[in-house]
Amino acid sequence: MRILAIDHGTKRIGLAISDELGVIALPLEFVPAEPFAGFLARLKELIQEKQVEMLLVGMPRNMDGSYGPAALKVQEFTAVLRDSVAIPIKTWDERLTSAQANRFLIQAEMRRDKRKQKVDQTAAAILLQSYLDSFAQS
Repeated sequence: MRILAIDHGTKRIGLAISDELGVIALPLEFVPAEPFAGFLARLKELIQEKQVEMLLVGMPRNMDGSYGPAALKVQEFTAVLRDSVAIPIKTWDERLTSAQANRFLIQAEMRRDKRKQKVDQTAAAILLQSYLDSFAQS
């Protein structure tokens, strides 16, 4: 099953996809969050082109596990997606994925301007890999 992960942001939305076997997460791209219609059109293209069977949306949580204002925005975003696409949508805890992505890109000695472009899709890949790994361990 191919899964497309979404790291929702107010400026950019990071996307990552699983390999055909559902074992490895690969950063894909980022799409500007606005205009939303543009993002939705690109998402639908990718779903068809990559034969995606499920969307995985990162759900921001506070360190204590509670939900804050960012989680409410993601819930609204997910509700719109459910009305727009015909495949299942799940949410997954995304705590610290952006921090991990930044750390990874810094360790890879990526310049700051390039890091800004790659951090969202890298965070989506970390989110997706966490989800995939949860099945490998069970």
